[in-house]
Amino acid sequence: MKIVVVGGTGLIGSKLVTKLGEHGHEAVAAAPSTGVNTLTGEGLAEVLAGAQVVIDVSNSPSFERAAVLKFFETSTGNLLAAEAAAGVGHHVALSIVGSERMPDNGYFAAKIAQEKLIEKSGIPFSLVHSTQFFEFARGIADEATVDDKVHIAPVLFQPIAGDDVAQAVGRAAVGTPLNAMVEIAGPTQYMMDEFFRQALAAWGDPREVVTDPHARYFGSELSERSLVPGDGATLGTIRYHEWLGRNAIGK
Repeated sequence: MKIVVVGGTGLIGSKLVTKLGEHGHEAVAAAPSTGVNTLTGEGLAEVLAGAQVVIDVSNSPSFERAAVLKFFETSTGNLLAAEAAAGVGHHVALSIVGSERMPDNGYFAAKIAQEKLIEKSGIPFSLVHSTQFFEFARGIADEATVDDKVHIAPVLFQPIAGDDVAQAVGRAAVGTPLNAMVEIAGPTQYMMDEFFRQALAAWGDPREVVTDPHARYFGSELSERSLVPGDGATLGTIRYHEWLGRNAIGK
């Protein structure tokens, strides 16, 4: 089947295009670099012609609260309208585990707004909520650094490899629309402060990890289960030490 991957040149999108192609699907990467712009509508009608499924793994270039909300509302609105005109039968979107628990986080609030548009569109859909990617661990540590110390809350943390995310999203895309949300997470649950203590040691990073119950995660104070899925989540198979051993980006 023809599957259009919006954000198809990014971290997860490029993995999806490759994996879906390997399984015999016509996977098309849609991004500004390929002539498709969901903010302006440029190229949408052309790329969606004949598509059965659209996967949206696009991301905002700015995480500022107003900018990220405008991005997801505009992009998703244009995309859904073009899908309806093209007769697309399944819309799949990647979102974040716990986004509904932290409405004070501007990025999470924008993702919730995106999901509401999808749910009201009338197009059959599947929403995949993922925990944090291994690939973003360094960025999380950097964001949490104050005076060269990494302040992390002692809460549960269950990160996942990008390859496992792509596999789960691809599986959802080729399946029957769920008209609901599913959660995915990594195979191992940690205390977040201890994960980063181990990760920084593995990176050879000299920064000290400080256990701080009030440490904020991109502006939000966390409770014990803010970042982990509920019962029934689909778990990946790649463990962090395995991923780290074969990914230079993590070293």
